[in-house]
Amino acid sequence: MSIFKTVSKEEEDVQRHLDEVFSKIQTRDPHEKEFHQAVLTFFKSIKPTLVKNPTYLEHQILERLTEPERAITFRVPWVDDNGKVQINRGFRVQFNSAIGPYKGGLRFHPTVNMSIVKFLAFQQTFKNALTGQPIGGGKGGSDFDPKGKSDGEIMRFCQSFMTELVNYIGPHTDVPAGDIGVGAREIGYLFGQYKRLRGSFEAGVLTGKGIGYGGSLGRKEATGYGTVYFVQEMLKNEGHQLAGSKVVVSGSGNVSIYAMEKAIELGATVVACSDSDGYVYDEAGINLDTVKQLKEVECRRISDYVDSHPSATYVEDCTGLWSIPCDIALPCATQNEIDEAAAKQLVKNGVKVVAEGANMPSTPDAAEIFQEQDILFAPAMAVNAGGVAVSSLEMAQNSTFSSWSFQEVDEKLHEIMKNIYQSCIEAAEAHGEPGNFSVGATIAGFTKVADAMIAQGAV
Repeated sequence: MSIFKTVSKEEEDVQRHLDEVFSKIQTRDPHEKEFHQAVLTFFKSIKPTLVKNPTYLEHQILERLTEPERAITFRVPWVDDNGKVQINRGFRVQFNSAIGPYKGGLRFHPTVNMSIVKFLAFQQTFKNALTGQPIGGGKGGSDFDPKGKSDGEIMRFCQSFMTELVNYIGPHTDVPAGDIGVGAREIGYLFGQYKRLRGSFEAGVLTGKGIGYGGSLGRKEATGYGTVYFVQEMLKNEGHQLAGSKVVVSGSGNVSIYAMEKAIELGATVVACSDSDGYVYDEAGINLDTVKQLKEVECRRISDYVDSHPSATYVEDCTGLWSIPCDIALPCATQNEIDEAAAKQLVKNGVKVVAEGANMPSTPDAAEIFQEQDILFAPAMAVNAGGVAVSSLEMAQNSTFSSWSFQEVDEKLHEIMKNIYQSCIEAAEAHGEPGNFSVGATIAGFTKVADAMIAQGAV
């Protein structure tokens, strides 16, 4: 039975091909459910362009695009503060280099496995293409959990991790960055070990570095700011603005904090945010300075917010976050955090915009509900591309031994997000899906990568 709806003979042929490729993927790696979900969503979105351009099928682009160019797993031994040897597993998936060196973050979290890293690297390929920057797609990480570890333990883990990773990365080969569990501290330890092993200062090998040793102003803020810049363009196209909107943001990490900062700056009121334990609701508006102090300085839980803001409410269940009425929902935490029930609740409460600051935070059923109800729904592939866009700008600064001001970087980021928005709109309209940002973003990214692959031959 087909996983797609059929209309014309041309669509039947495309659909049959998609079914065959997807079946092979499931058979080859039956346990990689996150990767399967990402591929299925991707296939559904690109179907219109495959019908219009059968040459992509003739070149077996889908078979090649869904198989990473290289997938690496390795053992990461490290010694804890008690002198005991611990073992974790490291990953790096170099998915596609058709338009540039592999580029994508490293995630340190207990849930990391090959399926998650593959889905992230796969989506990164098209997200990076959308930015207009010459970068391919990759992703990596480890099932190591930095939470509760001392600085010494994190340093020793990072040094061991890089001792193996160094064999596969470089400024013109693969340029990792941070992701969940990998911030400025971890990037510093990773870069120090890379420099030590290589015996040279190659600033362009990692992005998200400290300002004092090759980092870019604006990188920390980029993903969150970019998320809100995209929403701003969506609203502008509808004759609306952020000012006066009520916003709910999941998470309280880097992306969430700076999405909140930019939304507040543009006149919105952020009424709730969360962490993995629960969420806080403050009808008068979340005090961002308090959140920054708790999360960026003291590394405490969001539940402590109510200690200094007694009028706020803390709920020890982060899944209830999406029951809070809002105009704009920004899921910025992790994959599949908005399911069908949460989507229905958001729609019932009158949400107007859902923009994915995290990677694949909406399940397929949730995304379908948003689109059926004509909610302005923007996928992660487009929305959270700001981080990697500024990472690419950091690479450009490193390659020319230059440093740009925060304003210069922010202006370039804003322009990139405008261009991504425009690319999504144009691609969706060209394929008979006006206003469908999921279709538009996927097709715009796919065609750029696929055309480059065809031009380079069967490699």
